[in-house]
Amino acid sequence: MNDQLLLGWVIAASIGLQLWVMFAVGNARRKTGVKAPATTGHVDFERAFRTQMNTVEQALMFYPALWLCSSYFSIRWAWTLGALWVLGRVVYALGYLAAADKRGVGFMVGFLAQSLLLALGVWGLLTR
Repeated sequence: MNDQLLLGWVIAASIGLQLWVMFAVGNARRKTGVKAPATTGHVDFERAFRTQMNTVEQALMFYPALWLCSSYFSIRWAWTLGALWVLGRVVYALGYLAAADKRGVGFMVGFLAQSLLLALGVWGLLTR
């Protein structure tokens, strides 16, 4: 597979991640009886909701960092770190959905991958 295609797969996987955590919130609403538009009411629902919101918050920084890295540094580094970000966010979500104190490892993996994407993208800009 070429690098462009692999970057596309990372983007598709990240969108799939967004859909998964979105559906997890709906499932938690159904199981716990927390009706929209409420965002509190049962700890299981609140963890699912925070998982989704934290993933959305991180994605707002991830996509531009992915673009910067792929455009100005290296597409190979971009898809590799992007895949690591997706993996970290999956580990984060699985942990957080189980118990709030199990989200740390996934958060750190995703945060480090995203930070490197941004740093390499900015480095690429500075050295052009």
